[in-house]
Amino acid sequence: MTSDELILTQAQELRRGTVVLACLALLEEAQYGYALLETLNEAGVTVDGNTLYPLLRRLEKQGLLTSEWNTDESRPRKFYRVSPKGSLVREGLMHEWQSLVASMSRLTKEIR
Repeated sequence: MTSDELILTQAQELRRGTVVLACLALLEEAQYGYALLETLNEAGVTVDGNTLYPLLRRLEKQGLLTSEWNTDESRPRKFYRVSPKGSLVREGLMHEWQSLVASMSRLTKEIR
């Protein structure tokens, strides 16, 4: 495996945990899955549908998201929104994220 391939693989591992936090942050406003997928990808949080949709179902099962079907248009869409429990978890994860960023900044300061 080349260095570039290793970097890509490790970067995917780094990003994996951030997708939950990104979803909880973005779903303060209700969105359907595909719109969320596009928003994440445009923001540089690359994720595909085969990862996102099971994640949304899992977060809903955990009580972090709520959902409802919108059948007003020709194609029904399931809209997700962060629940009150999800908002609390998001705040805790934001605190953890900020702490981790600060720790990594201190640890890598000497490398730069």
